[in-house]
Amino acid sequence: MRNGAKVAIVGGVFAVVVGGVGYGAYNVVSTVNGDGGSSAAGAERTGPPSGDEVEETSGKFFAAWEQGDAAAAADLTDNAAAARELLVAYGGQAHIGKVKVTPGKAVGTRVPFSVSATVSYEGKSKPLTYKSELGIVRGETTGRALVDWRPSVLHPDLQAGDTLLTGESASPPIEALDRDGAVLTKEKYPSLGPVLDALRERYGDKAGGSPGVELAIRHAGEGTGDTTLVTLAKGKTGKLRTTIGAGAQAAAEKAVKQYPESSVVAVKPSTGEVLAVANHREDAFNAAFQGKAAPGSTMKIVTAAMLIDNGVTAMNGPAPCPATATWQSGTFHNLTGMQPDENATLANSFARSCNTAFVKLVDGSDERPLSDESLTAEAQERFGIGKDWKTGIVSFDGSVPASEGAKRAANAIGQGDVQMNPLNMASVTATAITGTFRQPYLVSPKLDGRQLATARGLPGGTVAQLKQMMRLTATSGTGAQAMAGLGGDIGAKTGSAEVDGQETSNSWFTGFRGDVAAAAMTEKGGHGGDAAGPIVAAVLRTGG
Repeated sequence: MRNGAKVAIVGGVFAVVVGGVGYGAYNVVSTVNGDGGSSAAGAERTGPPSGDEVEETSGKFFAAWEQGDAAAAADLTDNAAAARELLVAYGGQAHIGKVKVTPGKAVGTRVPFSVSATVSYEGKSKPLTYKSELGIVRGETTGRALVDWRPSVLHPDLQAGDTLLTGESASPPIEALDRDGAVLTKEKYPSLGPVLDALRERYGDKAGGSPGVELAIRHAGEGTGDTTLVTLAKGKTGKLRTTIGAGAQAAAEKAVKQYPESSVVAVKPSTGEVLAVANHREDAFNAAFQGKAAPGSTMKIVTAAMLIDNGVTAMNGPAPCPATATWQSGTFHNLTGMQPDENATLANSFARSCNTAFVKLVDGSDERPLSDESLTAEAQERFGIGKDWKTGIVSFDGSVPASEGAKRAANAIGQGDVQMNPLNMASVTATAITGTFRQPYLVSPKLDGRQLATARGLPGGTVAQLKQMMRLTATSGTGAQAMAGLGGDIGAKTGSAEVDGQETSNSWFTGFRGDVAAAAMTEKGGHGGDAAGPIVAAVLRTGG
C-alpha cells in the first residue's frame, strides 16, 4: 500500500470505536500487562484451562475485539504487546469496522469462529468475511486463562511480522499467464498464491497496469508481495507471461497435497524455464524456491560428477561399498539393511545410494586430486550453485561451502554444510543430463533486462555417465518403485537427509523424463522414494 491512515490510541482504546454487540454483556477492562495481564484471579491455578475458562476468556476477547478495545483484547492474550499492535492496525490503518465474531463449538481449548466486518476507505465500503480459530492457554506466571496469541487469530493468513492496511495498492494488479497464455489464478492453483503475489510486486509496474484500492496483508518476508484480501476499487490489470505450464502446475499442486510439508519444482532442461512450483506447507513459505536444507543423497549427482571430472573413478570404475566408513573422527553408515559390496562400481553404489562408497572416494587419500574445495568448485563452476540466480522472484541458489574434516565427507553425501532446495536440485538434474547450466527462471529476462547466472557446465563424457547412472537408479535402483510405469527416457536419484532432533529423515527425490527435470522435498517424509519420489513422478508424468 502507498497510503493507509493510522489510528490514534487514547487510554489504550481505539480512537474510533467499531460496531459489534455480540459480546457486549462482558465487562471488558484494560489492565496492565504481565504475562498477558496483571490480574491475580486464578493465579494459583495450574493445568489446562477448563471448559468454563475457555468460554469465558474467548468470550471476553471476542467482545473486546468487536468493541475496538485493543488494550483490553490484548490484555487477554499471552503476548499483549504483539497483540495490541496488530489489533490497533486492524481497526486503524486497515479501516476494518462493524466487526461481528461468531464462535463455533469449542474442541478442548480450541475455539473456531467466523468474522464478518466492513472495510471502509475514502467513501468506499466492502464486506469482509473469513474463519479462524484461537486457543486458550494457562499463563505461566499469573495462572490466568489467556488467548494463545498468534497473528492468525485476527486473520488466518497473517504471520509473524505481518500487518494489515487499506489504501492504494503497492503494485498494479496483474493477470499472470502460463507459457501458452492460460490464466493462472490463486483459486485454481492455491499453491501459486505467494508466487503470484511476488510476481505482482516485482512486475506490476512493468505489465501495463495501474494500482487500485484494497485491503491487503503486508508481509514481513523479503520479496514477498502483499496478499490482497478485499478490493475496494479495481485498478487496471496488466498481463504477465510466465514460464509455468498449466498441466505441470496442476499435477504439482495435486501431488504435494498427498504429503504435509512438501515442495516441488519442475524445469525444462533445454531452456531453464520453470514449468511448475508448488508447496504444501502450514506456513505458506515458498520452500521450493527459498528453502535451505541438506539434500541428502541427491547431492551425489554433483559428487559423482566431481569424481569423474577429476579422474578419481568412472561409472564402471571401482567404488567399494563397505558397511561403515571412518574418516577424521567421523563414522558414516549406509541405510539399514544395505548389504556391503567391496566389488561395487560407481554406477552400482550410485544406484543403491551407498554412503560409504562416496565417503571413501572423497577422502583425498591415495594421492587423489581432491581437496576441501573440490566439491565447492564442481558445484559452482559446473552446476551454477551459489551463482546469484535471478529467477524473477526471490530465490536461494544453493550453498556448497568448502568444509574440513568429517564435514567434507558429509557434504559429499548431502549432509554437513550443504544447503539446497527443490529448485536447486531440479537444476542440478537438468545440468547433469544436458551438460549445460541454464539458470532457472519464471519470467523472461527480456522483460526487465536482468542478467542470468552462468557456469561452465559438464564435459560430454561426464554427462553420458551421469545420465546412465540416473537411468539405472530409476529402473533398477532406489528410485525404481517411484518411477515405475513412466515411459520414455527416465532417470532419478533418491535422498534421505537426517536432521538434528528429528526422528524421521527428510525425503528428497530428483528425476527426469525427456525434457522435464523435477525435484521434491518432504519434511519428515522418510526415504527418498517414500514421499518425494511419488511427487516427482506425478509431475514427470505430465510431460511438462
